[in-house]
Amino acid sequence: MSDSFDREKVVDYMFDPITSLIIAELENGEKSSQYLSEKSGLSENEVSERLSYLISHNFILENKINGQKIFSANMDKLTKVVEEGENFGAAIEGLEKMDSFLN
Repeated sequence: MSDSFDREKVVDYMFDPITSLIIAELENGEKSSQYLSEKSGLSENEVSERLSYLISHNFILENKINGQKIFSANMDKLTKVVEEGENFGAAIEGLEKMDSFLN
């Protein structure tokens, strides 16, 4: 897989309210698609679809264990995208807004 990705698209996924909820669940370790489906209110297929771009560029890793999809986050890579952006301050503001929304 290529390491060439659209940074803005990745950031958009990271700040999407539903996708960010899924990523937040993955911050503490790998989770099954069933677990993420229950937490997000999406079907397991919808969870996979929402994460597909991030998976294709190794921001989110997908494995199968005993026939069950298991997702984990490459937090170093996700963090690096935000930190290396020209609008790091705006990203921090976005995170703060998202945090206040989720809490």
